[in-house]
Amino acid sequence: MPFPSASLALSRFTVLDLTRVRSGPTCVRQLADWGANVIKIETPPHLEKGEGPGGPRENADFQNLHRNKRSMTLDLKSVEGMAAFKRMVAKADVVVENFRPDVKDRLGINYEDLKKINKGIVLGSISGFGQDGPYAKRPGFDQIAQGMGGLMSITGLPGQGPVRVGIPIADLCAGLFCAIGILTALLERDVSGEGQWVSTSLLQAQIFMLDFQAARWLQMHEVAKQAGNNHPTSIPTGVFKTKDGHINIAATGQVMWERTCNAIGAPELIAHEDYKTGVLRSKNRNALNSAIEAKTVGKTSAEWIEAFNEAGVPSGPINNIDQVFADEQVKHLGIATDAKKPNGETQTFVGQPFKLSRTPSKIVATPPAQGQHTDEVLKEFGFADAEVATLHQAKAV
Repeated sequence: MPFPSASLALSRFTVLDLTRVRSGPTCVRQLADWGANVIKIETPPHLEKGEGPGGPRENADFQNLHRNKRSMTLDLKSVEGMAAFKRMVAKADVVVENFRPDVKDRLGINYEDLKKINKGIVLGSISGFGQDGPYAKRPGFDQIAQGMGGLMSITGLPGQGPVRVGIPIADLCAGLFCAIGILTALLERDVSGEGQWVSTSLLQAQIFMLDFQAARWLQMHEVAKQAGNNHPTSIPTGVFKTKDGHINIAATGQVMWERTCNAIGAPELIAHEDYKTGVLRSKNRNALNSAIEAKTVGKTSAEWIEAFNEAGVPSGPINNIDQVFADEQVKHLGIATDAKKPNGETQTFVGQPFKLSRTPSKIVATPPAQGQHTDEVLKEFGFADAEVATLHQAKAV
């Protein structure tokens, strides 16, 4: 029975997935969810030490990262295993890895090596700090990149000290940027007929995600500081207490500011000497927030959200994660996506955050068992039964 495709969008591409932990699998998940034929190449069980990267396969993290993929095992350190891998490269479109930069050279699978086998191959590489340079050989980790990339210095309450973001944002963004780079290279290949090397790092991804905070330094030499729940430049934007909790209000610009004042029943704040311009509102931020909160504590969060949205002022609740998935709009968007496990049980995943009208993405296969598709994949790549048997005998798979 042929392996089902998650989408027609990328179904013509074959991806050899050498990634582990998070950033690399995040990249490959994007390709798998849009229909690429992804083959997850794992270390044979007899060569593993302990549980291996990422912990048990049954945990929610592993499961969410590795849907829509097939798994085969291959020992890339063996002569037979490497020969089989290079034979697969000849028929593939993309190889993705997130080893330390020098591992590719030791194995003999850097871009120059792969290009000799298949000039159309696209190699996607993710590292901690870049493929070369003074930090290239350092081990990379999301929280290290968050700190080095400036994010922790602007996260948290003023004076609190550095705070990490609650998700592995450097890992996730590096993975997404690598996927974008791979798709860009595949588009360019349609013109040139040649593949290329796509590389990114946790550090580069994290700095890019600083966005306007980075631009403030590069263009105006302003060093951003912690602002807590307050937006650093758009005021008043932040968290405000209500009768039964907290809400977010985002009143950016003069028009939105005036709407906010009217919505909370304080039109006198519009012409107040301390708040009548954006510069003044920034200068007197704390007093302004207190004046707004003196009003918002008088009603419930739901009452204020209804009032602000009716007035055209962006406002919303501050949800726990369980509340996120109970939200009516989130349900409507369908981002929580069900799939059937081989035993018939239903498993729920975080689906794709964008849609294509003609070639939608689906979760058609839950994560595979280690090496589940080894023989099947090898035969698809042209290995005869005797050759597959030889690889097993050599313990290369």
